Amino acid sequence: MPIPKKAFGRTNHQSARTLFGAAALGSVTQDEADRTMELLLEYGVNHIDTAASYGDAELRIGPWMETHRGHFFLATKTGERSYDGAKAQFERSLQRLRVSQIDLIQLHHLVGEDEWEVAMGPGGALEYLIEAREQGLVKHIGVTGHEVAIAGMHQRSLERFDFDSVLLPYNYLMMQNETYRAGFDAVIRACKSRNIAVQTIKGITRRPYVSDHRSHATWYEPLTDQPSIDKAVHWVLGNDDVFLNTVGDIHILPMVLDAAARYQERTPEAVMDAMVAEWEMAPLFM
Repeated sequence: MPIPKKAFGRTNHQSARTLFGAAALGSVTQDEADRTMELLLEYGVNHIDTAASYGDAELRIGPWMETHRGHFFLATKTGERSYDGAKAQFERSLQRLRVSQIDLIQLHHLVGEDEWEVAMGPGGALEYLIEAREQGLVKHIGVTGHEVAIAGMHQRSLERFDFDSVLLPYNYLMMQNETYRAGFDAVIRACKSRNIAVQTIKGITRRPYVSDHRSHATWYEPLTDQPSIDKAVHWVLGNDDVFLNTVGDIHILPMVLDAAARYQERTPEAVMDAMVAEWEMAPLFM
C-alpha cells in the first residue's frame, strides 16, 4: 500500500509523508542499499534526505540516481560553514550522488551561535548555496538541526533568509517539554504562513542509550516492535503540517514504512502516556 503524499512546501513536489532518512545507508553494503531502495519504491517513497556526513550514504544512492533520478526528490546537506567549504563539499556530493542537480541543499545542524554567524554571514555557506541555486545546481535551500535550542535558532534563521524547508526533532515525549513545544509551534506557524516544508526526525526514539552497547545503527535507542512503532508513527503523522523522516536503521525501516502505510488517525495521548511508561522512554534532548 503506497504511503500518502502531500505538497512539500512551495517546491511543487508531492512527497510521501515519510521521507527516506538516508543516514540508514551510512554503513551498509551496496546490496543492502539496493534492497532498501526497492522497498522504498514498493511503498511509494519518492523523497530522499541524505547528507555529506552520512558515511557512504551518498555513494550507495549514486547508482540509483543513474537509473531512477526522475522518481526521487533528492536532498542532501552540507555541514560546512564557509563559502569555500560548502562549495567543495557540495561539489563532492554531486559527484558521489552521480547527478548534475540536487532538489534541496540544507545547512546541516545549524544550532551553535558562532557557527550560525559564520554560515549566515558574508563569505558563509549560505552565500554559496544561493550562488549554486542561481547556477541551477540546486533548486531549493533548507536548514536543519537537533536539540531543544533548534526551534529558536530556526526562527532566527527564517528571519534572516527565506528557506524552503526546515528540519527538527518531533516526537510525543519531546513535545511534553514546554519550552520546546512553544518553540516548535512557533516554527510551524511561521512555516505555514510562508509555505515552508517542515521535516521531522527522531519520531520513534525510545531513549538515549543507557550503556556503550549499540543495538542499532541509530545513535539513540529506538522503539523496535511493530505495535509501539505504529503508535509513535501515527502520533507524528497526526500533525498534518509535518513530514516524518524515517529511522536511520535499515532493519527497523520496514516497520516504519508499514506503520505509515496503515495510518488512519493520531494515537491518543493516553495511549502514548501508557507506552512511555511501559518502555521507560526518556527524552533524547533536554
